[in-house]
Amino acid sequence: MTLPIIFLFAAGIIIFIFLFLYFVPVNLWITAVFSGVRISIMNLVLMRLRKVPPGIVVNALINSTKAGLSVTANEIETHYLAGGHVNNVIKALISADKANIPMSFKMATAIDLAGRDVADAVQLSVNPRVIDTPPVSAVAKDGIQLIVKARVTVRTNINQLVGGAGEETILARVGEGIVTTIGSADVHKLVLENPDQISKVVLQKGLDAGTAFEILSIDIADVDVGENIGAKLQTEQASADLKVAQAKAEERRAMAVATEQEMKAKAQEARARVIEAETQIPLAMAESFRSGNLGIMDYYRMQNIQADTQMRESISKGDKDKKH
Repeated sequence: MTLPIIFLFAAGIIIFIFLFLYFVPVNLWITAVFSGVRISIMNLVLMRLRKVPPGIVVNALINSTKAGLSVTANEIETHYLAGGHVNNVIKALISADKANIPMSFKMATAIDLAGRDVADAVQLSVNPRVIDTPPVSAVAKDGIQLIVKARVTVRTNINQLVGGAGEETILARVGEGIVTTIGSADVHKLVLENPDQISKVVLQKGLDAGTAFEILSIDIADVDVGENIGAKLQTEQASADLKVAQAKAEERRAMAVATEQEMKAKAQEARARVIEAETQIPLAMAESFRSGNLGIMDYYRMQNIQADTQMRESISKGDKDKKH
């Protein structure tokens, strides 16, 4: 047998051994057996064919068995194929069992497939979390603004994790409760004297209904006095009323000016008509002379009357000037 043939034969044996150990994970099977996990080599081979890493399934079975949990290889494999996080689910089940929190494998996988961190949820159920609310502004009935910061202590509600609302809903509802409580206060000083009254009223509203959390307590961390919103609104209303009154006055002034201009125009038109009529008088008198309706003596008498009238007007004007 020549040297190249020997090398090819040896390479083929090595490749065969590698493929055999890949599809038949003997070491993994031995580890499972010595860990008290009952699983056949054929199951491990079938996992390879189904593109499921046997190491993940075996390690999950070992951890669950050592913790005293009853989990089968088919359940773990099914959850992996569904896109779940197997190690996270096993860790959550172990933590829940040690903390005496009732949680089944089915519930844990449902929470995991819903997109929530099931291990963090169990940890939060054991160790409650404190959530700081952003500053919430509200106005009492006396018009004074109060700015409140609260701390909400919550823990996970395992039964509501699937389909339950998150932390944003809790913060929104707490903020709404704070605004309602302050808004119903007659005087802002009552809120400053008893800030715990806000916590009591808000807790009574059952704000955690339909959420994935249970509110344990609401503590008022800080209460600051803001602006006098009532006075500010009154000032703005007075300014708006003043502008309306000024607009109406300007409207009346414009109407008065327009009326005055209209009266002046009418007066000028009347004077123009009088002047036009006066220009017709000599023509009418001439026509009367020609027709014999007016004589010379009549004309003189009319001139005397006009002269007498002008003299009386001048005398009356002179008397008025002397009085002044």
